[in-house]
Amino acid sequence: MTTDSNMWGGAYWDSRYSGAGFRFGTEPSGFLTQNAHHLGAASNILCVADGEGRNSVWLAAQGHRVTAFDASGVAVEKARGLARANGVSVACHQSGIEDWDWSQRFDAVIAIFVQFAPPALRDRMFGWMTQAIAPGGLLMLHGYAPRQVAYGTGGPGREEHMYTEPMLRAAFAGFQVIRSADYDAELQEGSGHAGQSALIDFIARRPLA
Repeated sequence: MTTDSNMWGGAYWDSRYSGAGFRFGTEPSGFLTQNAHHLGAASNILCVADGEGRNSVWLAAQGHRVTAFDASGVAVEKARGLARANGVSVACHQSGIEDWDWSQRFDAVIAIFVQFAPPALRDRMFGWMTQAIAPGGLLMLHGYAPRQVAYGTGGPGREEHMYTEPMLRAAFAGFQVIRSADYDAELQEGSGHAGQSALIDFIARRPLA
């Protein structure tokens, strides 16, 4: 079993991304494509732990200015290659969640399936995300609900890493909630997310004041 000490480390994720293909495919998350209309035109966006770049590259192709980071150097190189293949520019960085410069401000922070973080780190990560969102900016979170562990079709396999709607509403108290949903759906996103899945969507706007 993978321990918490290396679940979010670069070496662990390098091994996960080391194959010739793209572990989660090259197409963007359905959550992202279905909800991208909430983003302002030409937004300055941060993609958190973006892996091989499927989401950041798609956002750049929509005309957004995109910065992305991931702990895995293997994934970051794949993301850069995917951006080149699609003729777009993404500022891709290798960085762990704790090493990223969260003082930078963005119009939107997007985090899709970043549930590698155990509860204590997750709480800090949510705080850092809040810090990185400019007043009036958007948070877009997509991940797994606790029953995903029983489905076994993706994710870390630990209930304590999963999201619930009350957890997210509490973590981002004061934000204007635009969408909060807990539902099941069939995912086909490479070999990493395949099959019936328990999903959480959370989209909220940071207040101007």
